Amino acid sequence: MKKTDTKYKNILVIEDNHAILDVITLILQSEAYKVNGLSKSANFMEHIDAFNPDLMILDIMLPDADGRVLLQELRLNEKTRHIPVLMISARYTKENLQNVEFKPDAFVAKPFDIDDLLDRIEGLLAGKNYM
Repeated sequence: MKKTDTKYKNILVIEDNHAILDVITLILQSEAYKVNGLSKSANFMEHIDAFNPDLMILDIMLPDADGRVLLQELRLNEKTRHIPVLMISARYTKENLQNVEFKPDAFVAKPFDIDDLLDRIEGLLAGKNYM
Protein backbone atom coordinates (compact mmCIF):
# COMPACT_ATOMS: atom_id res chain seq x y z
CA MET A 1 0.00 0.00 0.00
CA LYS A 2 1.36 3.37 -0.96
CA LYS A 3 1.56 6.00 1.76
CA THR A 4 -0.44 8.38 -0.44
CA ASP A 5 -3.47 6.09 -0.08
CA THR A 6 -3.62 6.77 3.64
CA LYS A 7 -3.37 10.56 3.58
CA TYR A 8 -6.11 12.60 5.16
CA LYS A 9 -8.04 9.71 6.66
CA ASN A 10 -9.81 10.61 9.90
CA ILE A 11 -8.98 8.53 12.96
CA LEU A 12 -10.81 8.92 16.25
CA VAL A 13 -8.85 7.70 19.29
CA ILE A 14 -10.60 7.07 22.62
CA GLU A 15 -7.89 6.42 25.23
CA ASP A 16 -7.88 7.61 28.85
CA ASN A 17 -4.10 7.52 29.34
CA HIS A 18 -3.01 10.96 28.15
CA ALA A 19 0.59 9.87 27.45
CA ILE A 20 -0.59 7.01 25.21
CA LEU A 21 -3.19 9.25 23.56
CA ASP A 22 -0.51 11.88 22.84
CA VAL A 23 1.90 9.31 21.40
CA ILE A 24 -0.74 7.74 19.15
CA THR A 25 -1.89 11.20 18.01
CA LEU A 26 1.64 12.37 17.18
CA ILE A 27 2.50 9.18 15.33
CA LEU A 28 -0.68 9.20 13.27
CA GLN A 29 -0.35 12.91 12.46
CA SER A 30 3.23 12.29 11.30
CA GLU A 31 1.75 9.71 8.91
CA ALA A 32 -0.65 12.36 7.51
CA TYR A 33 -3.78 11.15 9.29
CA LYS A 34 -6.24 13.61 10.81
CA VAL A 35 -6.63 12.62 14.45
CA ASN A 36 -9.23 13.49 17.05
CA GLY A 37 -8.54 12.20 20.56
CA LEU A 38 -10.91 11.71 23.47
CA SER A 39 -9.89 10.70 26.99
CA LYS A 40 -13.37 9.44 27.92
CA SER A 41 -16.43 8.18 26.15
CA ALA A 42 -18.88 10.94 27.10
CA ASN A 43 -20.64 12.25 23.97
CA PHE A 44 -18.54 10.01 21.74
CA MET A 45 -21.39 9.56 19.24
CA GLU A 46 -21.57 13.34 18.78
CA HIS A 47 -17.80 13.34 18.13
CA ILE A 48 -18.29 10.61 15.54
CA ASP A 49 -21.04 12.59 13.80
CA ALA A 50 -18.88 15.74 13.74
CA PHE A 51 -15.54 14.12 12.84
CA ASN A 52 -16.77 11.31 10.54
CA PRO A 53 -13.87 8.92 11.30
CA ASP A 54 -12.61 6.40 8.76
CA LEU A 55 -11.31 4.30 11.67
CA MET A 56 -11.52 4.25 15.47
CA ILE A 57 -8.94 3.22 18.03
CA LEU A 58 -10.78 2.30 21.19
CA ASP A 59 -9.37 1.42 24.61
CA ILE A 60 -11.36 -1.25 26.43
CA MET A 61 -10.91 0.16 29.93
CA LEU A 62 -12.10 3.76 30.13
CA PRO A 63 -12.90 5.69 33.31
CA ASP A 64 -16.53 6.22 32.33
CA ALA A 65 -17.30 3.20 30.13
CA ASP A 66 -16.31 -0.25 28.90
CA GLY A 67 -14.96 -0.08 25.34
CA ARG A 68 -16.79 -3.31 24.51
CA VAL A 69 -20.10 -1.62 25.32
CA LEU A 70 -19.14 1.34 23.13
CA LEU A 71 -18.28 -1.09 20.33
CA GLN A 72 -21.72 -2.68 20.67
CA GLU A 73 -23.30 0.77 20.44
CA LEU A 74 -21.30 1.46 17.27
CA ARG A 75 -22.24 -1.86 15.66
CA LEU A 76 -25.95 -1.49 16.44
CA ASN A 77 -26.11 2.00 14.90
CA GLU A 78 -26.78 2.05 11.16
CA LYS A 79 -24.62 5.19 10.70
CA THR A 80 -21.54 3.81 12.49
CA ARG A 81 -21.55 0.03 12.04
CA HIS A 82 -19.23 0.26 9.00
CA ILE A 83 -16.42 2.07 10.87
CA PRO A 84 -13.44 -0.25 11.43
CA VAL A 85 -12.49 -0.45 15.12
CA LEU A 86 -9.04 -1.27 16.48
CA MET A 87 -9.28 -2.08 20.19
CA ILE A 88 -6.33 -1.66 22.53
CA SER A 89 -5.87 -2.85 26.08
CA ALA A 90 -3.23 -3.50 28.70
CA ARG A 91 -5.38 -5.99 30.60
CA TYR A 92 -7.31 -7.88 27.93
CA THR A 93 -6.04 -10.05 25.10
CA LYS A 94 -7.32 -10.91 21.63
CA GLU A 95 -8.54 -14.22 23.07
CA ASN A 96 -10.73 -12.35 25.59
CA LEU A 97 -12.60 -10.86 22.64
CA GLN A 98 -13.23 -14.08 20.71
CA ASN A 99 -16.49 -15.03 22.41
CA VAL A 100 -18.16 -11.64 22.44
CA GLU A 101 -21.07 -10.86 20.15
CA PHE A 102 -19.56 -7.64 18.82
CA LYS A 103 -15.91 -8.06 17.83
CA PRO A 104 -13.52 -5.29 16.88
CA ASP A 105 -11.84 -5.50 13.48
CA ALA A 106 -8.42 -5.75 15.12
CA PHE A 107 -6.80 -5.83 18.54
CA VAL A 108 -3.42 -4.62 19.77
CA ALA A 109 -2.17 -5.22 23.32
CA LYS A 110 -0.44 -2.48 25.27
CA PRO A 111 2.39 -1.80 25.30
CA PHE A 112 2.35 -1.95 21.52
CA ASP A 113 4.95 -1.65 18.83
CA ILE A 114 4.43 1.51 16.77
CA ASP A 115 5.07 -0.27 13.47
CA ASP A 116 2.58 -3.03 14.36
CA LEU A 117 -0.02 -0.39 15.21
CA LEU A 118 0.54 1.43 11.91
CA ASP A 119 0.42 -1.84 9.95
CA ARG A 120 -2.92 -2.73 11.56
CA ILE A 121 -4.32 0.73 10.83
CA GLU A 122 -3.25 0.60 7.18
CA GLY A 123 -4.66 -2.92 6.86
CA LEU A 124 -8.00 -1.93 8.40
CA LEU A 125 -8.27 1.11 6.12
CA ALA A 126 -7.62 -1.23 3.18
CA GLY A 127 -10.52 -3.45 4.29
CA LYS A 128 -8.75 -6.21 6.23
CA ASN A 129 -10.14 -7.81 9.38
CA TYR A 130 -7.71 -9.27 11.92
CA MET A 131 -10.18 -11.03 14.20
